[in-house]
Formats: sequence, C-alpha cells, structure tokens
Amino acid sequence: MTVEPKQAEPCNIAATLVSQAERQGDNIAIHYPLGKRAKQVQYASASYAVLNELSDDYARGLIEYGIGRGIRTALMLSPGLDFFAMFFALFKVGAVPVLIDPGIGIKPLKTCLTEAQPEAFIGVTKAQVARKLLGWAPHVKLVTSGPKLGWGGLNTKQLRKLGQKTSGAVLADTQPDEMAALLFTSGSTGIPKGVVYRHRHFISQVEMLQSAFDICPGEVDLPTFPPFALFDPAMGMTTVVPLMDPTRPATVDPDLLVQTINRFAVTNIFGSPALLNTLGRHTESENISLPSVRRVISAGAAMPMSTLRRLQKALSTDAEVFTPYGATECLPVASVSGKELNAEVEQRTASGEGICIGRPVAPNNLRIIPITDSGLESFEDTVDLPVGISGEIVVHGPTSTDRYWSRSEQTRLAKIMDAEGNIWHRMGDVGYFDTEGRLWYCGRKSQRVVNEHGTLFTDQIEAIFNVHPEVARTALVGIGTDGRQTPVLCVELLDKPGKHRRQRIRTDLLQIGRNNTATKLIQQLLFHKAFPVDIRHNAKIGREKLAMWAAKKLA
Repeated sequence: MTVEPKQAEPCNIAATLVSQAERQGDNIAIHYPLGKRAKQVQYASASYAVLNELSDDYARGLIEYGIGRGIRTALMLSPGLDFFAMFFALFKVGAVPVLIDPGIGIKPLKTCLTEAQPEAFIGVTKAQVARKLLGWAPHVKLVTSGPKLGWGGLNTKQLRKLGQKTSGAVLADTQPDEMAALLFTSGSTGIPKGVVYRHRHFISQVEMLQSAFDICPGEVDLPTFPPFALFDPAMGMTTVVPLMDPTRPATVDPDLLVQTINRFAVTNIFGSPALLNTLGRHTESENISLPSVRRVISAGAAMPMSTLRRLQKALSTDAEVFTPYGATECLPVASVSGKELNAEVEQRTASGEGICIGRPVAPNNLRIIPITDSGLESFEDTVDLPVGISGEIVVHGPTSTDRYWSRSEQTRLAKIMDAEGNIWHRMGDVGYFDTEGRLWYCGRKSQRVVNEHGTLFTDQIEAIFNVHPEVARTALVGIGTDGRQTPVLCVELLDKPGKHRRQRIRTDLLQIGRNNTATKLIQQLLFHKAFPVDIRHNAKIGREKLAMWAAKKLA
C-alpha cells in the first residue's frame, strides 16, 4: 500500500494580519500622510479591522480578476494604506509580489522586470505611464492606483468593488516552501538580483526580529524603508508612514521626522545610517530629545560611531540603538547594541581592526571560510577558519534564502550545501570572530584591493582615516590589474575647503596612513565632491564607480 507523504501545515504571512485584526481590531494599524499644510503633515489613520477588511476586499477582487496563486505581480504603490492592504491581499490569494526599488534607474529596472516576467502589474499612475512608454511588461493584467488614462485593466476602486460583490475572508493554504515573493536586492554592486522568498522565510523573520529586539504588540513604529513596514502588522505594531522620498533617505526633512515622532509617540525607528545621520545632526544642533523612542534600528550599511553617539544623546538612558547585519538574501544575521560599542571597541575600529557587528541572531549558524571568488558546491571544498582570521562570512538559518530568480550562475556562486542538505548563503562579505564570539566586518569581498604586498579590506582601512575631524568619509578603491592593484583613497569632506586647507588635509591623511602598518603604502589620495551611493539606503558607497573615476583621474 502506498502511503501519501504528509502535507505540511499551511504557512501564510497574511495570517498574522488576520490574527491581529481579531485581537486588536479597533486599535490603529497605520497612520499615513495625505500631504503637508503650513509646515504640518496631515495624516489619516486606519484600524487593524479596517486594514484587514480592505485587504480582504482587494483579495476577493484579485481572485475575480484572475490574479491568484502563483501569479508574479509587480507592485509599485506609494507607501500608505493601499500599499499595505494590497501587499497582504496578494499574500492572501497566494500571489507572488515582485518588489523592485523604483529609483534604481530605467535600464536596471527594465532588466529586473524582464527577468521577473510579471504576469500582473499593480502600480501608481506614474509607474503605469513609465511601463507603457518604455514597454515594460506589455501583456499583463493591470491595476492602477489613480486614473487609468486609457491603458486598460482596473483601478483600485474598481478592484475593491469587484471584491465586494462577494463576502468572506480569503487565505490561501500556501505551504512553507511555496514561493511567497520576489524581492530584488539594492544593486549596490551590480544589477539587482531577484531573491526568492518562501512563506517560511517571512514567518521566521517576524519571529527572529521580535525575539532579537524585544518588540511588543502595541508599539509604534516609524519605518523609513517601506518594505520593512510590512512586518509591523505581523508584530502588532502601529505603523507611522513618514512624509519623505523613500529613494532619497539622506535628504529627509529632520524637522518633519521629529514632529512625527513626538506626535505619535513613536517607540521604534527603522532607518539607514544616512537618514539617521541627518536626524542625529538635527537633534544635536537643536538640543532635541526623543523621550518616547525605546529603540532605533539601523541597517543597509555600517553606522558610523559618530552617528550612533549623536542619536544616543537624544534618547532616554534605557533606549538602545541597534545595528543589525544582514542582506536581502538573509535577514537578520547578527546584531549589536550601541551600549556594547564602548571606547575599547571604538578604538579597535579606528586602528583598523574592522567594525564590530555583534553576535549571531539565534538560531543562525555562521562560519568564516577562506576567501575565493569561485563557486563551492559543498563544505568539503573549503574549511572553517579559526578565531581572529579574516575570511568570507557564510550563514545558515531560518531566513537563509536558497536561490536567485533566473540567475543560476549567481545562485551557484552564492550558495553552499552541507552534509545534511542545508543551504548556506555566502554573504559576499569579509569578517572574523573575536575571542568573545563577536563578528567583525572588514568589507565587501568584491571590493578588496589585492597586490604584491597583500590584501586590503575597505572598511578596515577607511576607519583609520575617518577619524580626521574634517573628513565626512573615505573610500578605498583599487585601480589596475587584478592582483597588482594600486590602492587609492577617495575622500569626501564635511565642507568645501579652500586650496590651502585641502592641501593641509591631504598632508594630515597621508601622515595618518604612514603611522599604520596596514596603510603606510597608500600614497594616492583623491578628493571627491560626493560619493555615489545606493538608492535604497543612500549609505552603501559605490566603490566600483569610484574606482573607474579614480582610474581616469590618475591616467
């Protein structure tokens, strides 16, 4: 007799919204901006019950319209009530949302959409106009937030009316390993890659974030990166959507942020180091305190110690600033609290030992393996490095994704299988463990500078020079043939100095370099007006672009 394999219990992240609507239906789920009037942001609000009802209406409408289980759906809505409701509606019907940062540029965006091959496209009018003019996803089902302007499909009002013709909750019985979403990376080191997320990944992320940061239902979150706001309803938090351009977080109006934080008694802030630097400088210069905030979480790049210290001044003594480490492919991986980053740790960073990014977030397993640019099919092809030795960081845990969409070669290079069949993700970062079990970050593997004298890692080297009081940040790049690269230090200053002051700063930096064994051979230094950075966080330095610029300057 044949025994059918037992099917796993259904697993759908949208079930968390349904559960929260049952528990705290009248509580506010989201405050979202309508615009600004007389320097004050006008907000509207929606309860958990209202958000869940709107999401159900959209879900039933999607099914009637033919967007259901497994349908890849490009989602380009502005942060707000519709964005939340539609995202959870897609999960409820078992569709696969495709998220791509709209600010990455026309050519990369078209490449991503061509790879994803969405079968439906839900977007604001501006996104639909771009889709039409540039030939993106020409033969798909369309839903527009706003007027349709003659290209067909439905708008969100029509979709909701279609869903209201029937009643009842919708929740697909998706399986843990079933594809839940396609999330594209920031593309800071090349064309963004589509990361395949499964339903179990989202469930695990919620559980790990709650545990790692002690997040409780009833808290109020200010997420300045829209996709991270989607975890809020799952964790029972109230979301406050800030009035800002999410593709340019560094240019946020800090006064509006402070108004919003105080108005809604925000307890949790999530933002990139660039945004938090803007906020911290403002609170410091205006002597502003943020008494309601219990927790600040920064991600996207390493947070400068100066930014962390400024923020701590504005917070109560029991509040904490966390800098978790991770990637789209695996998040969270490790985390450290600002309270652990004491003077000794700060000095070690300034002397070139790297950036302390804390301990692994349970139940992740992390290893350090020798650096190689080749693929590794199994751990039999490599070894674990001992404490204190730098190598590539690899991780396996509940949120470790297993492949990229339509990128078999990138998948081969980024994944390793162990003897038990677990897939480990190669972070593409270099780091090491210290004797206390803390992970230290040295830089991106692809951005290391290699020559006959050895290997230099970007973040280790840059921290040595970043101590100069007139320097905003530095970037190490290598020019020339692989293995015989000339190290060049690119420098971005805090302000625009005159010729003589710039020469003095150059002399200072070269002297700093001569005083450290790791940097004494760096003799090329170039000043740059403003480093290229990633769209998503405005914090990851585009060293590849800087390297091309430096090569031309020194040719």
